[in-house]
Amino acid sequence: MTADGHERYAFRLQVSPDRLTEYARRHAEVWPEMLQALHDSGWHSYSLFASPDGLLVGYVEAISLESAQAAMARTDVNARWQASMAEFFSSLDGTPPDEGFELLTQVFNLEAQLGLPGGGRYPTPHTTTTEEAS
Repeated sequence: MTADGHERYAFRLQVSPDRLTEYARRHAEVWPEMLQALHDSGWHSYSLFASPDGLLVGYVEAISLESAQAAMARTDVNARWQASMAEFFSSLDGTPPDEGFELLTQVFNLEAQLGLPGGGRYPTPHTTTTEEAS
């Protein structure tokens, strides 16, 4: 949890590598009404990062990702934006990009380890032991 009460969320998606340049260009020119809708729906510190192979990692802070997604789903601009972005993803099988991502588990936070404000808590990921695997 951040100092202002938001939870941290990270997710991944796969952009078709041959479409990555155009995907980045479109995100350099996000529609103003989409930006405002994200902000008004509770998306904060939202960033996207891409690797040359098309791996896309997103980071967002929100009181609740589920609530922030639901608020966006109620906007007309989100439906238009998601439809315009769907062509960039090879593995979503018709699922809108904002619903088809894989959430990642936070495994480290500097402030949390130091006990500083805003460090919050994060779950310990379950790892399979040799005994469990057999």
